[in-house]
Amino acid sequence: MIIKKTITHTLLAASLAMTGASAFATNFKVAIGDAEGSAQWAMATKFKEAFEAKTGGKHKADLFPNEQLGGEETTVNSASMGTLDFSVLAVNNITPFSPTVGILTLPYVIQSAAEAKTLVTGEVGKELTENTIRDAGVRIVGWTFTGFRVLTNSKKPVKTLADLKGLKIRVPKNEIMIASYQAWGINPTPMAWGETFTALQQRVVDGQDNPYITVSSMKFNEVQKYVTNIRYVFSLEPIIVGEAMFKKQPADVQKAILDAGKEATAYSYDYLLKTEDRIRKELVAKGMEISDPADGEKEWIAKATTAVWPKFYKSIGGKEKLDRVAKVLGR
Repeated sequence: MIIKKTITHTLLAASLAMTGASAFATNFKVAIGDAEGSAQWAMATKFKEAFEAKTGGKHKADLFPNEQLGGEETTVNSASMGTLDFSVLAVNNITPFSPTVGILTLPYVIQSAAEAKTLVTGEVGKELTENTIRDAGVRIVGWTFTGFRVLTNSKKPVKTLADLKGLKIRVPKNEIMIASYQAWGINPTPMAWGETFTALQQRVVDGQDNPYITVSSMKFNEVQKYVTNIRYVFSLEPIIVGEAMFKKQPADVQKAILDAGKEATAYSYDYLLKTEDRIRKELVAKGMEISDPADGEKEWIAKATTAVWPKFYKSIGGKEKLDRVAKVLGR
């Protein structure tokens, strides 16, 4: 079961006192997990542009890609404690701090980019934002739409669950995603994002899953040959801000942050729709081979939803939360 991590008020206050936080900073630091050219980078670049314009250039947002300011999960703590301003990271790295967000990574809950947008820009997204403030001390102010996490590996084409046998697959340190692979009959290897390329290169692991845009920006095509078009998780990557730092900002700066987040969210959705197909073709041109699941993914879906969903009803806030999401999506 996911363990909820909390930050005490005493620790938060002490950290703010020591660092001075950046309540009135004119240069805000934005940590980005992925490299330049990624969907995260595109979203953060738009956020920077919009935020600086809305503050008349009085405030700047400096971007630090490729985990320069720490691993994605670490940046949640850093933002909460006031030692980092913003972070763009995969939503699965917020889940250990605010478990209800895990509803977005339950396998096959989201079945299209449009559904992802409906959830995070509507009442569901608003509730999850409130939960992250309460649980983790960070506020989600925008979303990156990165696409479905496809499976890549260096050994062989994978079309059936039987083809997975014998492969060592890297996954994030996220219990829902680990459980999905276990439902498919293998034990994946949880691994920090910053270690993944080297592990693939050195054949410590054979494969991983991430959206096409991430595969390209991280140059996984250099160490991976085969792609399988599974669609078990749609990758959503929010931009978060430390709540204590946010609250200390003047009202006009708070509004600029929120408005820039909305603009960047809309931009990211359009960016995905315009970019993903081109990037997929580029990866094929670079030598990657793409396969679809042999049975239309029916076996993958059946095993994952049957085995994984019930395990996490409690952590996401109850089965009724999942039922509500289904209703919002018209199912």
